[in-house]
Amino acid sequence: MTAAHFSLIFVAALALTTLAKLWLARRHLAHIAAHRAAVPDAFREKIALADHQKAADYTTAKTRFAMLDILFDAVLLLVFTLAGGIQFIADLCNGWFGAPLVQGAATIVAVLLLSSLLETPFSLYRTFVIEARFGFNKMTVATYLADTLKSLLLGAAIGLPLLFGVLWLMSAMGSYWWLYVCLAWMAFNLLILFIYPTFIAPLFNKFTPLRDEAMKARIEALLARCGFTASGLFVMDGSKRSAHGNAYFTGFGKTKRIVFFDTLLERLNGNEIEAVLAHELGHFKRHHVLKRIVVTFALSLGFLWLLGQLMQTAWFYQGLGVSTPSTALALLLFFMILPVFSFLLQPLLSAYSRKHEFEADAYAAGQTDATDMANALVKLYQDNAATLTPDPLYSGFYDSHPPAALRIEHLQSLHFQAPSLQTR
Repeated sequence: MTAAHFSLIFVAALALTTLAKLWLARRHLAHIAAHRAAVPDAFREKIALADHQKAADYTTAKTRFAMLDILFDAVLLLVFTLAGGIQFIADLCNGWFGAPLVQGAATIVAVLLLSSLLETPFSLYRTFVIEARFGFNKMTVATYLADTLKSLLLGAAIGLPLLFGVLWLMSAMGSYWWLYVCLAWMAFNLLILFIYPTFIAPLFNKFTPLRDEAMKARIEALLARCGFTASGLFVMDGSKRSAHGNAYFTGFGKTKRIVFFDTLLERLNGNEIEAVLAHELGHFKRHHVLKRIVVTFALSLGFLWLLGQLMQTAWFYQGLGVSTPSTALALLLFFMILPVFSFLLQPLLSAYSRKHEFEADAYAAGQTDATDMANALVKLYQDNAATLTPDPLYSGFYDSHPPAALRIEHLQSLHFQAPSLQTR
């Protein structure tokens, strides 16, 4: 293959992927607009028309703005590659630093920082315009700037050693470097899972032990039934940044902890909170975290092997606007263009995630009343202004959770299959 041929393939793939994303967004907008006038039958008794229309308008605003982001990302990728942006930055870094390892790391960091800086206006608009317009943003400019600074410092403290380690392995480990890099990447991810609850998350949010003794007793009884041990039950000050609510368990091994957003506790009753927690425990009991780690490892191994083949060819670099091949530039180019060529994998990954959500719902229905879980979901859909009528094809590509109607229908079927739980 020649560099010119690969350039044409890249441009064609980028154009098709961008057009596909825009087409899916247009379908999504049309589907939501067509169903805006009436609440779906399954939710008519529990969700007011005004709330349904707010969700439709909120989703519409986010989707329309996302279309601009899609176009911007495509243009930015072309500027970095075919227009010579990466080569220009690499030349600057090569002139400033002497050691090849430092040159490569500096180029990657510079490109990432520049990309982040150029994306900042989009982030600001989403947070302080769209989220604020619909009553969700609680973040101040000071908090936003503090979060940004913390993220940069944390990225430097954790990401730079990883980057230098990966570049060294790629240069020193011979033809099987991709295997060593994959193992190092997975070890890094496991380390992050282990330290996130106690060292990283508290940098951004305040976590306080759950003080409601009655609720705490109910949760501890549920944990005992499920055979789950946690290092604590915590409430996170999610309302500091957003009105959205959620709950999750995090950590690995002895650092596992259960976290509730304060907004969630204010909205749901005891039975519903217990059901939501049972769903989260379902992910643990059905080994979803372990399964996703295995899938991530397999994909990472495959992609890194492919990078190992591509970086040995001149047309890979030249076809993407780079005239001075290096290990660092190969790594940077590959992961910048990977989303373009892997877009069709997205529905498969989304379907796999939705399968896990159904399984977690089924587990929750076995430990609590499925009706409580359904009621909790309806409140969460309402409070988060999540659309009840997504376009099916759009949802199939992007949604990690099943559409509302399918999920509620599934829970209702589980409720009727377990009548003994109705007396709880």
